[in-house]
Amino acid sequence: MDFNASDAAPAIPGPRTEERLPQSAQAAVKIVIVGGFGVGKTTMVGSVSEIRPLTTEETMTQAGIGIDDNYGSETKTATTVAMDFGRISITEKLVLYLFGTPGQERFWFLWNRLFEGALGAVVLVDTRRLDVSFDVMGRLEERGVPFIVAVNSFPDAPRHPIEELRGALDLAPEIPIVECDVRRRASSRDTLLTLMHFLHSLARSGALT
Repeated sequence: MDFNASDAAPAIPGPRTEERLPQSAQAAVKIVIVGGFGVGKTTMVGSVSEIRPLTTEETMTQAGIGIDDNYGSETKTATTVAMDFGRISITEKLVLYLFGTPGQERFWFLWNRLFEGALGAVVLVDTRRLDVSFDVMGRLEERGVPFIVAVNSFPDAPRHPIEELRGALDLAPEIPIVECDVRRRASSRDTLLTLMHFLHSLARSGALT
């Protein structure tokens, strides 16, 4: 049987120019963005990523009624079912790979895989649903993943002094807690920089292995 060039499978396109890893990059770090349902994980990854983010959002159906807690996110029509993925260059040499976890509790079984190899985490918090954060932080502590807490600024969410939130979340004094607007790239980037500074301090003290 004759084979013609026209019979060949179409070439698989490579990454777009803007999505290629910078040649100057010397180190890559895996970071996870975690939190309860609707706290802004997908938005944060999308706002700060320098490449087109990968999302696994699916339309919410009635199957989740009575199972998923969507308090404060009643207008949300899609949810992450696997992960979000993005990338940001912190410096010319340091690149962060960002993995956003699914927020609905029935998908939390995926978290253990996403936590593997993660150097640190950002825990996004909604002050309307602080109780959800305890399970999130507990899972990170069980896996030994250092984290900071970022309070996402929802327009209708109550605002509290940082130290009051620290007490309510029972956070150790050394764990940073910051305010963040995940819709703004600069704010999300500053949050990631806070995490990197925290990880650096842990490494210098010998607490990060």
